[in-house]
Amino acid sequence: MTINPSVNPGFNGVLSSAFPLEYTRENVVEPKSKEQIICGPLDYLLASGGKSIRQKLMLAFNEWLRIPSEKAEIIGDVVNLLHTASLLIDDIQDSSKLRRGKPVAHSIFGVAQTINSANYAYFLAQQRLSALNSTRANDIFVEELLNLHRGQGMDLHWRDTLTCPTEDEYIGMVLDKTGGLFRLAVKLMQLESDQICNLIPITNTLGAIFQIRDDILNLKASAYAKNKGFCEDITEGKFSFPVIHSINSDTSNMQLVNILKQKSEDNSLKLYAVEYISSTGSFTYSYEKLDSLIVEAKSMIEELDAVMGRSTGMHGFLEFLELH
Repeated sequence: MTINPSVNPGFNGVLSSAFPLEYTRENVVEPKSKEQIICGPLDYLLASGGKSIRQKLMLAFNEWLRIPSEKAEIIGDVVNLLHTASLLIDDIQDSSKLRRGKPVAHSIFGVAQTINSANYAYFLAQQRLSALNSTRANDIFVEELLNLHRGQGMDLHWRDTLTCPTEDEYIGMVLDKTGGLFRLAVKLMQLESDQICNLIPITNTLGAIFQIRDDILNLKASAYAKNKGFCEDITEGKFSFPVIHSINSDTSNMQLVNILKQKSEDNSLKLYAVEYISSTGSFTYSYEKLDSLIVEAKSMIEELDAVMGRSTGMHGFLEFLELH
C-alpha cells in the first residue's frame, strides 16, 4: 500500500506488520505489489488530499485533552482511513462522478475493486487501532461504525423510496452518519486523556453544523460545484436539509419531489430546483438554523474553556464552519 506521509502521517510501518517478510516468495506476487493492487482505489483518494476537517477537529479537541502525539497519530490514522473508505462507498452508492475535483475512484478502478479496497481499509483501521492496547477502543470503534451505517442506511432509504423525512428525523440521521466519526475520534482521544469532561454534546452539535453547512454549499457554492459537480445532491435525489424544509413548506406541491425522482444531470432543471427551494424560504431557514447551532456551540465551548482551559483551535474551527 502506498501512503503519502503528508496525507496520512504516522502510518509507516503498519502494513509491514500486517504482511511480514516471510510472506515473500520467489515466483509469486510480492506483498508490496499485492498492496498496490488491493489499495489502489484507497491510495488514489488519499493522494487527492481533502479539507482535513477531522484532523483540524482533533487538533482543536487536543488543546483540551492534551494526549501524547503518538496516540494522536494513531487515532488520526484510524479516522482518516475510515473516512476515506466511507467516501469510496458513498461515491458508488450515490453514482457520483467527481470527488475533490477528480474522477471518482470506481470510475477508474471499477466498482468491485473499489468496494473491496474500502472494506479492506476498515480492517486496516481496526488493525491500527490495536496499537492503543485498549479493549474499550475496539468497543468504541464498533459502536460508531454501526451508527455510521445506520445513518447511511436511513439516508439511502429516504432517497430510494422518495420518502421525505422530518427535520428531526434528518438531524437524527446526521448524528449517526456525520457525527459517528466525530464521536469516534473524540471518544478515542478521551481514553488517552486525564481530562474528564462530557464532550459528546459539543461533538454532536459540531456534526450537525458541518452537515447543514455542507448541504447549503452543495446547492449554493461554485467551489463545491467544481469539486463535486453542480448541485450534486439534486442529481443524487438526496433529501438534504434545505430540500426537506422546502418540500414540507408546501406538501401539496410535488415539483421538487418529482425533480429529485428524476436524478437529472440537466443543469437548467437543477437551477430551477434551487430557485424553487429559495422561493419557499428554505435557504434563509437553513442559514438561520446554522447560525442558531453555531451560537449554541459557542456557548458550549466557552463553558468547556472555563473548566479545561481555552482551546483557541476550537474557536477557530467554529469560525471556519460559519457561512458569511
